[in-house]
Amino acid sequence: MDYKNHKISFRVWGRQALFTDPVTKIGGEKFSYQVPTYEAIKGIVKSIYWKPTLIWHIDRICVMKPIRTQSKSTKPLDWNGGNTLAIYTFLQDVEYQVEAHFEWNEHWEELAGDRNFGKHIAIAERMLERGGRQDIFLGTRDCQGYVEPCEFGSPSRDGKAGFYDEIDNLDFGLMFHSFGYPEETGKPELVSRFWMANMQNGVIEFPSINDTEGHLKTRFIRKMQPEKPFKRGENVKPVEDEAKELGL
Repeated sequence: MDYKNHKISFRVWGRQALFTDPVTKIGGEKFSYQVPTYEAIKGIVKSIYWKPTLIWHIDRICVMKPIRTQSKSTKPLDWNGGNTLAIYTFLQDVEYQVEAHFEWNEHWEELAGDRNFGKHIAIAERMLERGGRQDIFLGTRDCQGYVEPCEFGSPSRDGKAGFYDEIDNLDFGLMFHSFGYPEETGKPELVSRFWMANMQNGVIEFPSINDTEGHLKTRFIRKMQPEKPFKRGENVKPVEDEAKELGL
């Protein structure tokens, strides 16, 4: 089966978002990228539905509203105790449409018996209809998000076309793409990925994490061994049982 042809699509929106470079994630002032990172969108999809049996892949997003920012004074916790003063620059009033698909995590042979595509996609769609299995955040817990199913390319929640639909090309320069964890790559290391982000007619098509065309630049972070605490029937509920509980 060609899983790439079986996608979920949805809209995600919120009052504000903070999609940061992980280099600036700890302490100090934070300034959001102009558009979401692959990793941030993947986190949203995993909040809708995820099991270690599968890996979500983000195919593309559509930016529906104009990119606007607002800076706010905040008092994050200081490593030495107490609070410190910092300026965070958020995106304001955001809405995106997302198209994604999942593939099996071939590095988890312990969960091979859980690879029932029909059940997983049915549960994912049901969780999407319910607004996600977990809370949705737009880059940080301070930014609450909301999701609902939609057809990719349809009008926004207020019935308007995407703000950038008629703009041929916008470049955003070098952006963080995602992390590569050993549980998903099969390699005993943690890596970060970067790419030259580009939007055409409001749509950003992300390069695959399995990129073979040189779109992704990978940087080694550190050695890391995979953690595999999951076993089907013990601490991972069989997908057939989950589907049955949902009446699927």
